[in-house]
Amino acid sequence: MIFKSLTSKVIVISIGLLAFGISLFALLNLKRERAQLVTSAREGSDLLLQTIERSIYNSMRIGNTEETQTILEMVAQSQKLLAVRIFHPHGVVLKSSRPAEIGKPVNLEDYQLYLNNRYEGITYADQHGEVLRMIKPIYNTDQCHTCHGHKTKVIGVLNVNYSLAETKRRMFEVTKLFAISTIATIAFLSIAITFVMFRLVRSPLNRIIESMARVEEGDLSVRMIHGKKDEVGRLVSSFNSMIERLQVTKKELDVFHFNQMERADRLASIGEMAAGIAHEIKNPLTGIASAITIINDDYPSSDPRKEILGEVLEQVKRLDKAVNDLLFFGKPTQPEPTCTDLNATLSKTLLFASQHRGSKGGSIEKSLDLQADLPPVYVDPKQMQQVFLNLILNAIQAMQNGGVLTIRTSLLERDNKKWVRASIADTGPGIPEQILGKIFTPFFTTKAQGTGLGLAICHKLVEQQGGSISVESENGNGTTFHIDLPATTTEEHTGEVSGPGYEGLT
Repeated sequence: MIFKSLTSKVIVISIGLLAFGISLFALLNLKRERAQLVTSAREGSDLLLQTIERSIYNSMRIGNTEETQTILEMVAQSQKLLAVRIFHPHGVVLKSSRPAEIGKPVNLEDYQLYLNNRYEGITYADQHGEVLRMIKPIYNTDQCHTCHGHKTKVIGVLNVNYSLAETKRRMFEVTKLFAISTIATIAFLSIAITFVMFRLVRSPLNRIIESMARVEEGDLSVRMIHGKKDEVGRLVSSFNSMIERLQVTKKELDVFHFNQMERADRLASIGEMAAGIAHEIKNPLTGIASAITIINDDYPSSDPRKEILGEVLEQVKRLDKAVNDLLFFGKPTQPEPTCTDLNATLSKTLLFASQHRGSKGGSIEKSLDLQADLPPVYVDPKQMQQVFLNLILNAIQAMQNGGVLTIRTSLLERDNKKWVRASIADTGPGIPEQILGKIFTPFFTTKAQGTGLGLAICHKLVEQQGGSISVESENGNGTTFHIDLPATTTEEHTGEVSGPGYEGLT
């Protein structure tokens, strides 16, 4: 549980690194101190050898062996010197601070040093522990020729056995001192680091966490105070600034939400009222249209009143279409989806649109660019025909002076999903940038006789099919509408691929 806390992790890692660094430093210092103690003992023994050599030189030069023996015994009175001796190159003790050794073979360890041409070595003795053994050959100089002749190069070997017990004791004391000081230093610094981390890091972080929990519960009046200008102080300052911005944003969202709810309520009321009014208007319009049609049929084709009645019928049809749009927008019908071939739907919709008044004539060129082998889409074909027909008629009406109407299909892949795209493009004057974002808004229109519901209905119908509609346009360079619908397969649905029908199109 402790290692789930960031502060605890930092404390443990810091103490671990600190302990490792201090221990390594102490170990290196201890090793250096021990090496210095051994070096000091070695230098002391070497100095003793030279002193003994100089002391016995005169006695040996004149052959006074008794004085040499006396000097060795006097020198060996120190407790650190276990033995001082002179042995023959053949390994027999000639003189020794221990008279009992004289005439006996020298210790094997000392003799091995001479045989191996080494001058010192450390071995372990049962009674004395570690012993520093040093030798120094006594060469046959001119002064020694009187007694020893001149054939032998080495006439003896001066040997000293120096006890390292005192040195080991001092090394143990140094080791203990280093261990105690290292542990004390690590403990003190660990306590200090823990205190600093808890005081300067963990406590402020806990206060920030508590404040954030209160904010999460919805209390945006929380503010924190931190007098220091360190990183935690800057974090607290940023936290307070964030809460202030959240408070302002929440107030703006509350106002916006209230306005949207109020607007939605008004739109719902208007929609219900419009649907009711449209329903009340539709029945009389049907009767008026029927009556005028009967009257119109009674007049001969040459009667000028027939033209007037025809114009009245045209206006009645326009009113009927506006009423139908209002009824659909107020209460849209639910889609009845089936697997649909979009290419076939577009082809037949274009054929139907070509019969519409205003699209006849050769001034508008129609181009079909349909991608083969498109997968089907799961949509309501009647509703999609209504969308395509509305967009095609809008494109035709936009090209008053002629142009090119292009209908294109393609297969796209977006968000690891396949989409079938239908694009309807015209070469008309385009849509000004300032109104491009408003064209799908209900009741927004730039036409003198428009209701402003055509594109809004298209947008709603496409969204009902699970697709999306978008527009690209530059003022003076034409307009292109893109309808993207999710691709499907016939195996995913029980229905067969459906062709278009034209029921309900007006």
